[in-house]
Order: sequence, then structure tokens, then C-alpha cells
Amino acid sequence: MATEVKVPVLGESITEATLGEWLKKPGEAVKADEPIASLETDKVSVEVPAPVAGVMGEWAVKVGDTVEVGAMIATIEAGDGAAAKPAAAPAAAPATAGQQAPAQPSDTPAALSPSVRRAVLETGIDPSNLKGTGKDGRLTKDDVLAAKPAAAPAAAEPLPVAPSVAAATGRKEERVRMTRLRQTIAKRLKDAQNTAAMLTTFNDVDMTAVIEARAKYKDLFEKKHGVRLGFMGFFTKAATMALKDIPSVNASIEGDEIVYHDYADISVAVSGPGGLVVPVIRDADQMSVAQIEKTIGDFGKRAKDGTLKMDEMKGGTFTISNGGVFGSLMSTPIINPPQAAVLGLHRIEERPVVRDGQVVVRPMMYLALSYDHRLIDGREAVTFLVALKNAIEDPTRILIDL
Repeated sequence: MATEVKVPVLGESITEATLGEWLKKPGEAVKADEPIASLETDKVSVEVPAPVAGVMGEWAVKVGDTVEVGAMIATIEAGDGAAAKPAAAPAAAPATAGQQAPAQPSDTPAALSPSVRRAVLETGIDPSNLKGTGKDGRLTKDDVLAAKPAAAPAAAEPLPVAPSVAAATGRKEERVRMTRLRQTIAKRLKDAQNTAAMLTTFNDVDMTAVIEARAKYKDLFEKKHGVRLGFMGFFTKAATMALKDIPSVNASIEGDEIVYHDYADISVAVSGPGGLVVPVIRDADQMSVAQIEKTIGDFGKRAKDGTLKMDEMKGGTFTISNGGVFGSLMSTPIINPPQAAVLGLHRIEERPVVRDGQVVVRPMMYLALSYDHRLIDGREAVTFLVALKNAIEDPTRILIDL
């Protein structure tokens, strides 16, 4: 008797997804609740668990197909999983069965993290042929990418170009279908440009005081709270204070109405394997610097693993994007609709500045605030940045809420 595998409920207002990859092949044994497929939604990747134990049946859809919530994507046949596995193993590698027999459990698709599975899917490399360098011998994304050059000639599909020209020049092209997440990012960013009257204002901040405070207390902070003391905790807390002073920066436009929020849900832009994702720190204005650092650290780790939940990326009243971790000196960040503003942080760089009539060297950072001019006036934008600058240059203000 076969059991249908259906697309689960994906979250509020999400009615469809794209099949990103199959984690189990027909004929392979599956356990109850074991992931058998990965779906890509507008926000995150979602794994589809097996409803029952048995043997993987036929696939009803292909990778890249769009599927609706409740649609059947595969079947699971009744059977003894333990007995079915040996029959499926030789088919995976007929040419090198002797070498692949002792493959580690961490090399099986179900044991790979989402980012590693995506790399395996894109490169076409058999993970059982690779030696993992991660914890307990697990494969990492870097392990897969490091093996890509050797496997690329066999996996790449020839494009309709003159072979002689490609061979002579060594010029190659690769076409990869955009993921649903990347398509959504592109659409939302372009919509923001088309809708909002975007303007960016800049300021710079002397990071001396924050750097000294971090150097003085980072060991005690990590010992007490179990997390490293970074700069994002200071900036997030300072931003929530400035948002209270300038409420329009924390507002949004809905139709012909302005919605003011008496709370600060801070969206933090983090990089994931499929692109930029923006999880939300709820009620950041009520949190301590330690709580903020813990939350951001957790978001960053799970963004790389592809395990962020959709509910964690809904809402948000203001966004902070830290391009400085990648070496950016200055940028004009794009608003994350329906929010009205986004703060861009950049790299810290020693520059000559004038203090008390003397030229001195200070660790400086450029701040950029992009905002919707329909809602926020230039005076309000500049006042927000100055309040933020003052709090960072004198962290005592954060402590006493000044």
C-alpha cells in the first residue's frame, strides 16, 4: 500500500513553492519524519518529512517544478526499510562499489546540511566520494566546492556555441536557474525602488570608545553570557533608542495612512547560501546587549545552515545591514518594504580627523541611512543619524538611556 507525500502548510499567505531537490531516490529506505525533499519558498527552504516509514516510491514532480500546498509530490511504499537499503546501495556507484561501501553515515543525503545538499545538487558531485573536514568527519560546503573543478567537465552541459572557439579560448558560460528566494529578493528590491522616494544620507562615527569598551569587557562578557561581544549589539541598541526619538523612521505607509509602531522589531540582514535573508529581532528595544548578541549569533548560524523559519523573517520595523564584515567602505542600502528606512554599517578604517585643533588618527566608520522621503524628512533622517552617532561615540548614553 502506498502513502502519498503532500506539500505541507508553508505559512501564512504562502500557497506554493519550488521543489529544490530530492533527498531520497526511488527504492531507498526512509524512516518516519526523515526529510525526503527540500522546497524553496519566497523566504526560506523547507524540508518535507516522510509521513511513514517504508521505501521511497516514484517522484510525481521534478526539481524546479512549482507545487501548491497540499499537492502530492511522491509516494512511499510499504516495506522493510532495512531490507531495501542493500539493494539500493550498489546502484548508486556500480563502478566503484568497493570504494564506496564504507561511506560514512554523514555522507548520506539526509545527514547533509541544506547548504551542503545545495552545493552537491549544483555541482553534481557524489558526496560519498568526498572526505569531510567538518566535525565528526561531516562534509562542509567548502569540501564540495573544493572538488568542483575536477567534476565540472563531466557535469557541465554543453551550450550551443562553436566548440572550436570554446576550446581555443577557454571561455565558458554556466546557466543556473534562479532560486525562488533569489527571484523574490530581486522583485522586492526593484519594487522598493519603484515605489519609495528613496534618499540616502551619510555620517561618520568615531569607534574609539566602543572598541575600548569591547576590548575591556569582551572576556568577562563571553564568560557570563556565553556569546562574543560584537559591534552589532551596540548599534542595534543605539538604533532602538534613536527610533524612539524619531518615530517616523520606525513607521510605515499603508495606503494613505502612516502606521507608527511603539515597538522596535529590528530586521538584521545576514548572508545565507541562497542569498540575503533578513530575520527579525522582536522587541529589540526591550532587550539587553547580551540578548541581542545571542539572537544575532543564532540567526547567523542558522542562516548558513538554511534552517531559519519563515515566521522569523516576517514583519520588522527597521533594518540594519552590516556590509562592513565584507569590507564595504560605503554603500546606499535599499529599503526593505514596507519599512521606511534601513541603516548601513561599513568597515572600520583608521583615518586622520581633527580633535581639539589637532590632527589625530581615529578608527572611523561611515554610516548610511536610506529612507523613504514620502514619510521621513531630511531633518529627521539627519537627526536620527546624529543620535546614533552620539550613542556610539559615548556608550554610556546607551547604559543610561540618554
